[in-house]
Formats: sequence, C-alpha cells, structure tokens
Amino acid sequence: MLPNFFRNRKDRKLNKYQNIISQISILEESFQLLSDEELRLKTKELKKNINEGNISSILPEAFALVREAGIRVLGLRLFEVQIIGGLVLNEGKIAEMKTGEGKSLVAALPSFINALMGNGVHVVTVNDYLAKRDSQTIGNIHRFLGLTVGLIQQGMNNLERQQNYACDITYVTNSELGFDYLRDNLIGKLSDKVIKSTNYCIVDEIDSILIDEARTPLIISVNSEQVTDDKYSQAAYLSSILKKDQHYIVDEKRRGITLTEEGIILLESLLQISNLYDPKNPWFPYIINAIKAKELFVKDIDYIIQNQLIVIIDESTGRVQYGRRWSDGLHQAVEAKENVLIQKETEILASITYQHLFLRYDKISGMSGTAVTEEVEFDQIYGLEVIEIPTNRPMVRKDLSDLVYKTEYGKWQAIAKECSDMYRIGRPVLVGTSSIEKSDLLSDLLSIQKIPHQLLNAKPENIKKEAQIIAQAGQKHMITIATNMAGRGTDIILGGNATYLARLIMLEIIANHLSLKSDVDTKILLKDDIYNKMCDLLKKRFSQLDSLINEQTIDLLSLENLIIQISENRYKTDYLSILLKEMYDIIYINYKRIFDQQKKEILQLGGLYVIGSERHESRRIDNQLRGRAGRQGDPGWSRFYLSLEDKLLRIFGGEKLSNFMEMLQIDDSQPIESPFLTQSIENAQKKVESFYYEARKQLFEYDEVLDKHRQAIFAERYRILTIEYLRDYINFYIEQAIGDISEYIVEAVKKQDEEVIFFYLNRIRILLGIEEPYDIYSIIQLEQKQLELYFQEQVRIAYDLKEAYWEDEWPGIIRRLERYILLNSIDNAWTIHLREMNILKDIIGWRSYGQQNPLVEYQNEAFSLFISLFRTVRQGTLSAFFSTSLVPASD
Repeated sequence: MLPNFFRNRKDRKLNKYQNIISQISILEESFQLLSDEELRLKTKELKKNINEGNISSILPEAFALVREAGIRVLGLRLFEVQIIGGLVLNEGKIAEMKTGEGKSLVAALPSFINALMGNGVHVVTVNDYLAKRDSQTIGNIHRFLGLTVGLIQQGMNNLERQQNYACDITYVTNSELGFDYLRDNLIGKLSDKVIKSTNYCIVDEIDSILIDEARTPLIISVNSEQVTDDKYSQAAYLSSILKKDQHYIVDEKRRGITLTEEGIILLESLLQISNLYDPKNPWFPYIINAIKAKELFVKDIDYIIQNQLIVIIDESTGRVQYGRRWSDGLHQAVEAKENVLIQKETEILASITYQHLFLRYDKISGMSGTAVTEEVEFDQIYGLEVIEIPTNRPMVRKDLSDLVYKTEYGKWQAIAKECSDMYRIGRPVLVGTSSIEKSDLLSDLLSIQKIPHQLLNAKPENIKKEAQIIAQAGQKHMITIATNMAGRGTDIILGGNATYLARLIMLEIIANHLSLKSDVDTKILLKDDIYNKMCDLLKKRFSQLDSLINEQTIDLLSLENLIIQISENRYKTDYLSILLKEMYDIIYINYKRIFDQQKKEILQLGGLYVIGSERHESRRIDNQLRGRAGRQGDPGWSRFYLSLEDKLLRIFGGEKLSNFMEMLQIDDSQPIESPFLTQSIENAQKKVESFYYEARKQLFEYDEVLDKHRQAIFAERYRILTIEYLRDYINFYIEQAIGDISEYIVEAVKKQDEEVIFFYLNRIRILLGIEEPYDIYSIIQLEQKQLELYFQEQVRIAYDLKEAYWEDEWPGIIRRLERYILLNSIDNAWTIHLREMNILKDIIGWRSYGQQNPLVEYQNEAFSLFISLFRTVRQGTLSAFFSTSLVPASD
C-alpha cells in the first residue's frame, strides 16, 4: 500500500520516490525494536557497506535510521514530505519547502548519508544563531548515531576551526565558510589549512545566499599605505554644494551617478584643477563616491552608526554585517559624510563570489521556502534543479489583495490603524518593514496610540532578542514589527511557543540569581501573572541550585546548553539535571495550557495576520514574509499596504500608476484595490528581478574569467606548500625570469636601445653580486638562447654560493626561505593583478561605444594580464632570492 502522501498524486517528479518511501516505512517498523546501541551499530554497518558499493544501495536504511533517531532524540518523526525533501537534497537539487515545514530537520537525512562516505559534509546557514541552534538540536541526531558534529562561529581560532571542520558534519555560516576558504589559500604552511574538503554542502535559505548575496564578493584585504583622508573629506563637502539634476544625474535603477557638464566645470573651478579625470591627480572617483554616499546610501536603511563605525545592513536580510566594508572607497565616502573616523584604504589580497565559492563543491543542494521564482537562474548558473515539495497539510492562508495609497503618510496611518484594530480583538500581527527607519516610524505611531508591540530590526539592542521575539509573535494581542524576515529560522507558533519560553524563563531566573549576565528578557513577552508565580516557586530551589551549579562550575553557556537538552528530554541522571528537569516541566506545563487555549481563540480570529508595508524588489522576499502565516495548515492572512511614493513603484512603476491615481482624484487616506494595480506592481517586480538577474549573470561571466586565474594561482600556492624539496622548483622560476630578461635585451638590441640594455645588464650584475661590468659588445653578439644559457650558468653559480654560505651559518634555512620567497612573490603579484583586473572591469564598458563586445574585450585583456601576472611572479622570485641577505643575530 502506498504512503498517504502519494495517493491521488499526479506529479511525476515526486511519484518516482514512492518505492523508496515504502521501503523506509517498512524498515522503520523493524528499527523501532532495536536498542540505542544497536542503532549506533547500524551506522557502522552502513559505513562498511558504502565503502563496498554506492550511496544509493544504503539510502532507504540510512533514512529510516535517521527517522527513528529523530523520534528518540528530539521526539520528532519526519513526515513523508520531509523524507521526499531529503531525497531531493541527496540528489543534488533544491527543495522548495514552505515556512514551518521543518527544513532544518530535513537536512539531517542527506547530511547523514553523505557523511558516511568520510569526506565531510557542510551544512551552511545564514547566521551564527541558526548554525549554533541546528548543531545543538539537529546535530544531536547525528551524535546519537555515532557521527561527529562541528560548529564554526565568529571568533574561533585556527585550531578550533580545524577541529570542527574535521568532523563528519559541520554547521557553518556562508560568510565564515567563504572567508575560511580564502584564508586557506593565503596560508604559509600546510598545517594552517582549516577546511578538510569541499565534498558536499547543504545550503539553508539557498536563495538568500546564492541569489541575494551573489552581487557582493567576499574580500580579504589589508590597509594600504596610501593616505587620502583629505580627499574624502573635501569630496564630501563638495557633494553638499552640488545640486541634483543640475550638477549630476542620479540613476536609482542602476545606483549610478553621472556628472553634468555644468557640474564638471564647477568642480574643476572649486578644486582649481584643469582636468577632473587626470590619472595623476584623480578626483573623479572621490566625487562620485561622495555623491553616491549622499544620494543612494541612507542611514538606518543601508547602514547604522555604532561606536563611531559605519556598519552595513544587508538589504536582503535586514541584518548588520560586522567586519564588512564597501569597496573602492565607497565606505570611506560614507564615513566622511557621517563625519566619523575615516579608515585607511585597503588593498585586496583575495576575493571570491558566493557563485564560484559553492561551485567548488563536488555536490551541492539547498533548501528554501521561495526558490521556484529563481529556478532559471539556479539552472543556468549553478546547474541546480528546483523541486517544489507540497506542504504536509493543505495551505489555507488567505493572501488578500494589495491596498494602494496615494501617499506614504496615508499608508502608515492605515497600517497603524489596522494594528490597533487587531490588537483590540487579540489577533497577533506581524508587520514586515523594509528598513530600520520605517520600523521605527511605525513603532512611534503605535506608541502614540499606546499599543504595546515588539520591535525587531538591525539595531544592536534588538538583534539580541531576535529569536525570543519571533518565537512569541503568535501570542494573543502580540504586535511584532520586523525588518526583512529572510532566514530568521524561528517558527511563529499560534498562541505562543511554550518550549522556547520555558527555556528562557529558567535561564533568566537562574542567571539573575547567580549574577550571570544574560541578554534574556522574558517579561516583555508575558501578559499574565504566571511568571511571578514561577519565580516564587523556583526561588525555593535556589539553595540547592547554588551549591550544585558552583560544584560543577557551570557558566551561562553550559547552563543554556543543559536547559536545551532538558527541554528535548536529553539529560543525565545527576541530581542537578533532575532538579532542572522538574523545574522546567512545571513552567512548560503551565504555559502550554495557557498557550493551547490562546491558540484556539486565535484560530477563531483567523490566525496570524502578516502585513507587508512595502513590496520588495523581488517577489521571493515578499513570499518569505507571507510564508510566516499559515504554517502547518494553520489559518492566516497576508496583505501588503503600498503607496505611490514607495521606492519600487516610484522607480519601476512608471507614470501609469500615478496618472491612474490622479485621474480618480482620491483622498490620501482612501486605498485602492484594483487588478490593474496588482498587475502593474507584479510587472514592476519582474522588471527589477530581470534587471538584477542580468547584473548577477554579468558579474558571474566577468568573475568566471578571474576565477580561472584564481584557480591557477591557488593551485600553484598549494603545489608549493606540498613539495618538500623546492630547489628545482625555484630554479625553474628563476631560469624563466632570466629568459624573460634575455628576451628584453635581444629586443632592445634590435631597436638599438642602449639604455634598456644597460638597465637589464646592470640589474643582473647587482643581483648576482658580480663586480666587473659585462662586456656589452660580447653580449649583443649572442642570440637569445645563447644569452639565456650564459645568464643561467651565472645564476646557478651564484645560487650554489649563496646556498653553501647560508647552510653553513643556518642549517636548513634555505629550504624555508625558498618556500617563503615563492609564496610571497605569488601573493604580491596576485594583489597587483586583482587591482589591475578591477580597473579593467571599470573601464571595459566604454568599448561598447566602439561597437565591441565588452566581455570579449575583457577576456582578451585579462589573458594578457594573466600572462603578465606569472612574469611578475618570476621576476619577483629572482629579485627576492638574490637580494635577500641574512645577518647573524647579535648576542
């Protein structure tokens, strides 16, 4: 008999999994009879079998094993649709699963079976909180089955990273993974490498990482010696004088600035220069960045100021991005605009886009609630197919038509009134806003009306409470305002999340009693007197807790982990754990009863009401917000409130919408519901999606050129790190460098350019320590090959003399020095190459005016630069080796 899910299904893509699901269900029944130890022995059997055959032969057994372990460890049984999600991921595809369908648990299936191969699996999430949460919860399924689970977090040292990447399954954020990959390709010795392999990765919120963040490359840089603080400050002042449309044109679609003729003349007059574009005294890039900072980068939308530092806000997730800086002087321009300390300019050491980072993996798969709208891009760029997984229960959410207001003021007044009405009847509301500025505005409007609410945005004081606020956003009378909801990772449960709240209450009360610093603030989430009753009850146990916790020297982090284990029915039989379990049960049972009653009342009110305050440029982000309502078959509503002054409609909506509203002569407070407006908005979004897709595609095509160079350089570095005896290798580099010089000399002889001939002859003589000048007459008589052999012989003699001297004074130093010189020469040349490639990319677009294809021109020019790159490496190696001198240390 077929599993319930497959009855009456016509989807051929999913019907192929019927047989596997049936096998897993049969195996599950037999696994229920096994002990915990017998289940762990099954893992060892599977490892042995996988070495003898392929992964598909053990798939039903492996998935059934994880399903049974999930029940025993977490009390959660994977649904049939979740099993299908796991099968899709294991095939190296993308599974689109709606919010609340348990994507994180689904990842346990393919990560387990692929980890059995012994090459490691990376589960990639969008932030540290989710990585930590999943490693502690989902990871316990794998630990139970005998696998090792690692976690990468910000601030970890090299040894900690090595240990965690060496585990069977490693949870890591996309940014930490990217920077670790780049750092691995800048190491000086092989023992510093942290990432063991790039075998298989599962990307949670794959659309957020591979689509939204694809336009922003990861960059490792160092401070440049160049100091131009004054230019940034002066440019910021000049931008304040310039007038929009008169002196410059702003292209909001492309986020670009164009100076007018009048603007150029004014700037040259104010700066007292004759050419704004003079490469020897460049002012143009500083002026453009200053105007961009003024017109296109807005405080509390694009960035916040924290501790006198400009901190970027991710436009897709609404999260702050500590440690990241805009490149090409833009960050310094924003610092000058806000009058904070201007940081030094930087030089790029290494960079990579997420597109090419994840293409390094042998196999990649991912999960998202909203991937179908981008399936063309996933297919064309990454070769990934998107499979839509149906919900476990039918979706009953109502997506109401948009309400469009003439002005933004009218829209916000309407949203505030709607929140007020919902609060009074007790229905929970989640309002999604596009920026900190807009969320603060709505918060102020609700405060004026004395409507209690929770605010979640990128401000540091709010970030700390993110998970606890979202977890309780389904409580009765709860109004929650949040910036972009992508990848929040915490389900909104109608009535409230009793498990999560019980954990927080225990942690807060115990931490307060023991004077441990905690970011938890449960009082803001509770609207009854049970909290105080719980405090009174728990205080009676404090005398016992004090001694038990002090005996085990438990800190806040280990206490939090212990409470999480207790809430998941995983705890030791020691007295402290038993006592904490008893306390947890009392809190949980009380709140579960209240929340279950609240849920019934909220269901009668229609469930969670999600309000969008602005259409995002991508329909996918809108769908992520909508998806917060209607989880697991719950009822819910979603509606967007818009205005003609919204960025999307203003830039991409065109004049038709404005003319339509003007024609009707409606009041600011009067909304319009119209199929025409809805269609116009969707068309505007499609335009933006198409525009950004082309931008990402172009970035991919241009970066693909650089990526070939990157792979060649990184492979060369790795080769140097792995070769034990480098004398022959460095000699090869030096001989090639001599060959280049011989070529230059022969060319100079043909041109009768004595200055060039003397320059190179003198250079070789000084490097090799030859006192007598070369006989130029004899030299110019030689052909190139003869000249090469002549110089190579002299180089070998000089090399042998230097090696003999150093080995006598410092035994073994020559081999370490060879490796250092080769790596340093490569790194220096690569830094120069990246700078030249960036300049080339900036100017190559002008070739289109000459009826040339910029990409083809870029590829041709890049090839020439790549040839020049290795010539620079060779010359750097030659110079570095023979100009290096070691001085004995003084006593």
